[in-house]
Amino acid sequence: MTTMQTSPPQEVLHIPNFIDARPLSASQYAIVCLCSFVMFIDGFNTQTISYMTPLIAKEWQLSHQILGPILASALAGLLVGYLFLSPLSDRLGHRRMVLMATIVVGAFTLTTLLATNAPELIALRFITGLGLGAAIPSAVALTSEYTPKRLRATFVLAIYCGLSFGFAAAGGAAAWLIPHYGWRALLWAGAVAPLALAPFIYLYLPESLDFLIRNRADPGQIQAVLARIDPAAATIGTVRFEIESADRKNAVASLFQSGRTLGTLLLWVVFILNLAEFYALQSWLPPILTNLNYSIESVALATSLTTIGGIVAAFVVGPAMDRISPYGSLAILYLAGVVFVGLTGWALSRSAWMLMTASFFAGFCVSGGQKSVIALTAIFYPTPIRSTGVGWALGIGRIGGIAGPLLIGALLGWQVQPASVFYAATLPMLASALIIVLLGVKYGGGRPQP
Repeated sequence: MTTMQTSPPQEVLHIPNFIDARPLSASQYAIVCLCSFVMFIDGFNTQTISYMTPLIAKEWQLSHQILGPILASALAGLLVGYLFLSPLSDRLGHRRMVLMATIVVGAFTLTTLLATNAPELIALRFITGLGLGAAIPSAVALTSEYTPKRLRATFVLAIYCGLSFGFAAAGGAAAWLIPHYGWRALLWAGAVAPLALAPFIYLYLPESLDFLIRNRADPGQIQAVLARIDPAAATIGTVRFEIESADRKNAVASLFQSGRTLGTLLLWVVFILNLAEFYALQSWLPPILTNLNYSIESVALATSLTTIGGIVAAFVVGPAMDRISPYGSLAILYLAGVVFVGLTGWALSRSAWMLMTASFFAGFCVSGGQKSVIALTAIFYPTPIRSTGVGWALGIGRIGGIAGPLLIGALLGWQVQPASVFYAATLPMLASALIIVLLGVKYGGGRPQP
């Protein structure tokens, strides 16, 4: 009589539950730090061209007409990267995309040093923008995947602060480097930083677990990644891994499947409105204040306070989204924005301290709202399509980033008073709040089921 030998039963390990059930490890903090540095470098490289362009124009004797394409070239690359490279990240792996994008940013920023005319500069900045646009959604996706659900919004907001710090650092670096070493020194800084970061990404940033499991990676490789979160994972016997599912026939089409169509469209509208508000505030606050005879110091301080307010918001709104409600917290933030954007218009003719206070809280709501809606997007989409969801929302939102400053310019051109312009700017904040409430009513009970 022969006996049948049966293989031992496989233990099922659900990856999201594994991450949610454990305290944060040093490896997870390292992921957040590395992704924050990636965002910092992206912010730095996006902003430095604004400080270099006047000097490039003078040295190369360029007309004012060509400065617009130079300034817009990296932003155009960002848009293409968001829309067309972020879906590739779901198929190639987020770590691989972050690493390749970081190297591209460093290499083409370095190559820009060799540019001798405007067309070369525009082309190189566009390719650099492609790298910037590819890196951001993948960094957000990796941070979301390796962060427990209870801290997901907080950590996504935290890494996105890296972008704001990068913008601020670009100004400080320009003030220090350009007078001593010329505008090319900013390119050296923008190239060396990502190239120096790349080895750390290669060594310490793990690949997406979702990507590894979907592509049937060696179980030992997956357990090695899990062991960096909890060493006990290395002792688990035969394991079958479970991950979040999503329709993967087409990454972009998946944004409109399984009950996500309305949510995707409404998120896009909020991104358009919020980015219109953000870029209008950043672009027009300095000239408006200058025309109202504020000193250059006051103009610089008020504009900086809008950025600082957005950074502070990340450490207030993120925990609120995690602990209370992502939809409710963001809706309240946008409603507060209605008040403080309006107060900024009122404060234009009041004392300086009132203007500075209003500018800080307007930035808290507008810039903070932009960071927060990205965190909401990361929560809304399942892991397999998260970078596509974030990338497309950021890309579509660029419509608002372009339209917002143009609309404010048109209003001012029609002799609308600056205070009235700010009062009108409360309407996008109100609309955003109402849309988030609608999203909360429909999806607040949980993410749409794949």
